[in-house]
This record gives sequence, C-alpha cells and structure tokens, in this order.
Amino acid sequence: MTTATIPATHSPSATALPDRFAVAGRPFAAVTGAEIQAPLIQGGHVRYANLDYGASAPALSVVSAYLNEILPFYASVHRGAGYASQISTSVYENARDIVREFVGGRPDDSVIFTRNTTDSLNLLAGCLPVADGRHTGEVLYLDIEHHANLLPWQSVPHRSVVAAPTLAETLGKLREQLALGGVSLLAVTGASNVTGEILPVRALAALAHEYGARIVVDAAQLAPHRRINVAADGIDYLAFSGHKLYAPFGSGVLVGRPDWLDAGTPHLAGGGAVSDARLDTVSWTTGPARHEGGSPNVLGAATLARATQVIAALDRTRWHAHEDAIRSFLVEGLRRIDGVTVHQIFSDTDPEDHGQGAGTIGVVNFSVEGYDAGLVAAYLSAEHGIGLRDGRFCAHPLLKRLGLPSGSLRASFGLGSRLEDAQRLLAGIQELRQAGLGWDYVVDAGRWVPSNDTRSYPHWAPNTPGTAGAAPCTVVE
Repeated sequence: MTTATIPATHSPSATALPDRFAVAGRPFAAVTGAEIQAPLIQGGHVRYANLDYGASAPALSVVSAYLNEILPFYASVHRGAGYASQISTSVYENARDIVREFVGGRPDDSVIFTRNTTDSLNLLAGCLPVADGRHTGEVLYLDIEHHANLLPWQSVPHRSVVAAPTLAETLGKLREQLALGGVSLLAVTGASNVTGEILPVRALAALAHEYGARIVVDAAQLAPHRRINVAADGIDYLAFSGHKLYAPFGSGVLVGRPDWLDAGTPHLAGGGAVSDARLDTVSWTTGPARHEGGSPNVLGAATLARATQVIAALDRTRWHAHEDAIRSFLVEGLRRIDGVTVHQIFSDTDPEDHGQGAGTIGVVNFSVEGYDAGLVAAYLSAEHGIGLRDGRFCAHPLLKRLGLPSGSLRASFGLGSRLEDAQRLLAGIQELRQAGLGWDYVVDAGRWVPSNDTRSYPHWAPNTPGTAGAAPCTVVE
C-alpha cells in the first residue's frame, strides 16, 4: 500500500481569478456544517468539500436557528386545545400559505405536505381521473426522468418518449405524441438530476394545454436553484422536496389544482383524512387533509416553508452569478483534463440561459477514463475530503442511453458552496490522472471503500465506513 500526501492548501485563491469566477470565492449564504472537518485516510483532516447538494443540501443556518426556536413548542397539530398544539397547528397551516406564495400558486391550489418529491408524485398518480373504473387518459413522460417521475406512472396507462439529441427536437417528439390524443397528463422534470439541464417548463405547459392535457413538474432539482411561478408558467401540479431546498427532515410538497386531488384516492388512510368513519365504511374529507392521514411532519413543513422565505429574498442576479461561476470553472477545468468527459443530454443546452430555454443549474456530470465511478468517488472522499455522488442517479434509462450503464460522477453545489470546492475537485482528479490512487480500495457491500480504514468518527456515530445496509445501484441484465 502507498500513502498519498495531500496538502492542506489547494489552488490559488479566488481573488487571483477573473471577476466571473471571483464572485464565487465565498459561500453565497451560510449553511449548517459548512466547516466540518473530514478525516483523510493518509492522516490529518481537511474541511469537507460538499459537492453533493443534489442529493441533500445542508440546512441554511437561518433555518437551523428557526428550528431551534420553534422546537420547544412542537406538539401534535389539529384538534388539540393545548397551548403548544395551537401554536404548532398555526405554524403548520401557515406553512401552506408560505409555500403557495413561494411558487406563485393560484389562490385555490392545494398545498399538500408529503415525505418528499417521490411521495408527492405517487400521491398524484392515485388521483388521475377515472370514469367507469378506467383511467380517462394516459401519462406521457420522457426517458430522462428520475425514477420518482418515472415509476409511479408505470402502474397507470402511459406512454414514454426517448429524448432527441436536441431539446428542440425533443419538444417536437412530445408534440407528435400529444397530437395523437388520449394524454391527460404530461410529466416532466424541471431540471435533470443527472446533468443539471433545465427544461422549458412554460413552453411544455403551453404544449400540454394545447392538446387538452395537464402538466406536472418534478421540481426537486429546479426549486433550489431557480424561482418558479406556477400560475405564470401554466403549471398544473408541482412537486419538490425540503431536503434539497436547504431544510432538514424528510419533507416534501405537492402544489396544484384541487379537483383531481379532491376526487382521488386518499394517499394515506388514517386519522385526519376522514369526515366520518364507521366500522366498514368511511367518508373522506377534501382538501389537503384528505391525503395527510396520521400525524404530519410539523417541523419538516415548518422548516421547508422557512427555507422558501430565505430563498425568495435572495438577489437573483448575484445568486445565479455565484452558482454559474462555480459551474463554469468546474466544467472548463474538467474539460482540460485528459481522459475526463463531461456529459449532457441535449446539444443545444446553453449554460448562460436563465430564461425559459435550456440553461443549467449547479450540477455537473462527468466520468474519468479507466476508473469506475464508485472508485473515483471513494478516492476523492478518502484522500481529499470531497463528497460527490456516483452511480446511475435513479435515472437508469437515461444513463444507459448516454452510454454509461455502470454509472458516472455528479458534482452538485449551491448556496453554501465556494470556488475552492471546485478547485479541490479539479486538483484531485488531476492528481488521479497523473499519479493514480494513493491508497488501496476494496468493494464492501457493493461499494468501493479504502482498505484497512482506521479513521475515527464522531463518538455518537457508528465507527464504520458507512456501507452497512447500502443498496448498490448495480447493473442487472
């Protein structure tokens, strides 16, 4: 086994770079855990470079402070006469109004709190129009979708479209399918969780409505990076998650037109979802309560709403400039390294487009020639203190079509990121290409880990490499 030497300092500071990069020299907003120290396999510690925002973003410091403020008043909501219960109920119900305002919802739009985006889309799948026991239309979706916006529709009448090499051609293929008739819902992602490419939601909504269909947008990746206006963009249903929007806890939301939701099958049968229950029959209520059976995630909804308030107050020009600088610096740097390929879906994607075209968010997908993606991710973590994502990103059809059946690497970033994170990633990849691995690695529970790992973890955490119970994203023929 050999030992790598990783310096504590990295590339030149952002102040020595052109203005378009220097703007990202500091985090744009404070996040909890920004300065945690990661142990290196070769010894010592380094500030953890979190380039995995696309999986779960760290909580905004303001949101963490808000959580600590309301936590003492936490109690079960609704039907409680007690002081704490009344406060919790007020906070929970007010969160709906805050979220509706954040996404520019219509006054009558339902705001239903769920566990996450996946939960929201599954809920909507149970509310598709039915007549005489049969669905009245099909769901149309692209092959680029995250499984959250792919698998729920497979249990109902559906059609899928393979995305074309360009976004313009892809919209044409969707139009052809919609023109055939019979589509009740167009399901699209707002931004690819694999490549960060933004889809023209307003144009897609207009296209769906032209042929009598509604549209649902999976905004899990889009909402943390771009403002959305449900009413102005013509979106019928919108789903996103708190854990990607700088809020702690497992929380999500579905915002949209109430008619389908009020007539659909209750998502979770239980207390609070009924107007009257008998031993063998039940009368379900309408409104958000119809789908929120049981005790809700009060703190999850409250912190999600608080996060939306913080994001709504951001200066969009400076916010986007900060993120674009990191992305541009990283993409340009990766493309200069021999053997590294940056991946995208559409050839007509324009990273500088912040309007209704095919721009990009803070996500970069790439692969390193000669190395399994999981091994590169393990190396970057163990030897450089960098966290990013590897695998097939719950988008198996897309990865296969991109020629990456065994997966790739994804660096994602946001409000708490800084240019140094990208600099360190580039330095780590460059060192890998020039000198190779500095440690021996083995596969444990389907994932690459350093062999003979003796690093210590916080006293309250299991002192393991973190692979126990892992669900590896393996290829099955």
